Amino acid sequence: MKTMTIIGSTGSIGTQALEVAKKHNISITGLAANSNAKVLAEQAVKFGVKKVCIFNEAKIRELERLLENTNIEILTGMDGLCEIASMDVNIFLNSVVGMVGLKPTVAALEAEHTMDFRIALANKETLVAGGEIVMALSKGKNIPIYPVDSEHSAVFQCLQGNKREQLKKIILTASGGPFFGKTKAELENVTIEQALNHPNWSMGQKITVDSATLMNKGLEFIEAIRLFDLEPEQIEIVVHRESVVHSAVEYNDCSVIAQMGVPDMKIPIQYAVLYPDRVDCPTKPLSLTDIGTLSFARPDLETFDCLRACIEAVKMGGTMPAMVNGANEVAVSAFLAGKIGFSQIGRIALSVLEELKNKEITCLMDVFEADNVAREFAKTKIN
Repeated sequence: MKTMTIIGSTGSIGTQALEVAKKHNISITGLAANSNAKVLAEQAVKFGVKKVCIFNEAKIRELERLLENTNIEILTGMDGLCEIASMDVNIFLNSVVGMVGLKPTVAALEAEHTMDFRIALANKETLVAGGEIVMALSKGKNIPIYPVDSEHSAVFQCLQGNKREQLKKIILTASGGPFFGKTKAELENVTIEQALNHPNWSMGQKITVDSATLMNKGLEFIEAIRLFDLEPEQIEIVVHRESVVHSAVEYNDCSVIAQMGVPDMKIPIQYAVLYPDRVDCPTKPLSLTDIGTLSFARPDLETFDCLRACIEAVKMGGTMPAMVNGANEVAVSAFLAGKIGFSQIGRIALSVLEELKNKEITCLMDVFEADNVAREFAKTKIN
């Protein structure tokens, strides 16, 4: 029986991962969540875990009350996340949102494992901010990182059975979010409710706003470079409103291989967890005749500042991707709190490129320092 730990277990990816685990008899030994103590406790009891972590320390008393009649060990904070990540299991699934996911990924890579071990990664910031360090660790420790994002999973699947050196480029698809085709002027008055109304996917608030600004696609652009060892020029972003073609790979002979499916995250979750096996998945099959028509368009880099900021940041290299990401996290939080307008998120991201000093990354501390600088910078812009 395979064993797995999950951080971010109460979110959209985490709950679907638990569905996959239940269907395929994967034992869950550790779970972690940000602040939803009630759901975390229910999951812990249902799956019989050994350890849980509630990241928000203010919620630990509530979790202790909910689990007082069990033998489940309760952890908290970043140390707790890293302890869950370091447990000796077959699979560590990281589905937390934000920079908080970087340290646990590194902890999982640095831990001693007696079992065949892999990381299933749904945390974008791990590779956006610390990708060079993380991928070097992955290679050095011979620990595979399998992508959970639907787009990167699609690319990974399209690479199977082909020679990596024959890859010409990847085609990274984007739904375009709720504001595809809008002008900059039209985006100035976007409400929180409008930004959270994604046409195809059900996700948490932060990721949904990132999808609306196309920051999410910018982060995925950077991730793809790290995961597949590509140059920026080898990635083409294509807006595909139906979210059926999850991404594609073009080879030297101009053949293009695409991965398609219904927009359901259980498919890429299961592939990352069970690779290379393909087994029944708790989702519905794709019917091309029901879909009828697939459309494709170029992204509007002039209107969607966040996407442009990410592309420029990764070309600049160094700490710039980490800084753009950190500033965006602060800006999105401010938007959701009603402190800034929707368009200001992108303006803050672009201002990072123009006003902050880029530095070389020599260690993990450089990443966290850059992230902190960018967050403070974004706060001054908001104030």
